[in-house]
Amino acid sequence: MPEPRIESFFDPATWTVTHVVSCPVTRKAAIIDSVLDFDPKSGRTSTESAEKVLAYVGREGLTVDWHLETHAHADHFSAAPWLKARLGGQIGIGEHIKTVQKVFSGIFNAKDINSDGRQFDRLFKDGDVFTVGEIAFRVMHTPGHTPACLAYVTDGHAFVGDTLFMPDYGTARCDFPGGDAATLYRSIRRLLSLPGDTKLHLCHDYQPGGRPPQWVCTVDEQRSNNVHVHDGVSEAEFVAMRTARDKTLAMPTLILPSVQVNARAGNFPPPEENGVSYLKIPLNAL
Repeated sequence: MPEPRIESFFDPATWTVTHVVSCPVTRKAAIIDSVLDFDPKSGRTSTESAEKVLAYVGREGLTVDWHLETHAHADHFSAAPWLKARLGGQIGIGEHIKTVQKVFSGIFNAKDINSDGRQFDRLFKDGDVFTVGEIAFRVMHTPGHTPACLAYVTDGHAFVGDTLFMPDYGTARCDFPGGDAATLYRSIRRLLSLPGDTKLHLCHDYQPGGRPPQWVCTVDEQRSNNVHVHDGVSEAEFVAMRTARDKTLAMPTLILPSVQVNARAGNFPPPEENGVSYLKIPLNAL
């Protein structure tokens, strides 16, 4: 199986990393965790980040088969529909997005968010296999941060979403609806059972200490150095740490706008009579 080509794009506004993974033989590609820019002060979206991905795909002559989400993000809008309209391909996410949709359709009283995942082209189950050209990927369900989190794993590489950050920053929070620290610990241990030289490609980097952004590390580096969950940290110790830490964290700035869009596979709410789409802010509901 050929070694994948990986090009990554860092969005400093949301500390998000988008990965474009391609097969060097067939030029087939997958885009993982794309970003649609959003200014919450003005309510305006823009495609500056997605256009960089689009330009790269064009320069490299790639054919995009997949727009993959590791989960329904709470800190940025997905650009998957915008990119799909220009590049083709299918939008995929974990089958447990249905649980997320059920929760948030109630919170936002959004009757168009059918909790059956139909907004997405493909709902992946744990253990599913799909291909990007001649490269086979295995789906690993990694809940804990959210119920629907996935990692996409191929020989030597895993794209792990928010489950893990760089070793000097730690692990994902677990206080969103459906999150659970014990479940996250078990998901992390499953990821860290991959071969030690497997490269883990992360979805975020928060640049602790002001260092330059980083988003690739190995399983061995995580097992030795992760400040939250290195080898020797028990499940009980992790749960106590993670629960206490989560109580100190503010909600992400874009969580309420983002989940409304991302639960709809990156689409905006249906326009109202004036042709404008509106996002809701539920008062005193959370």
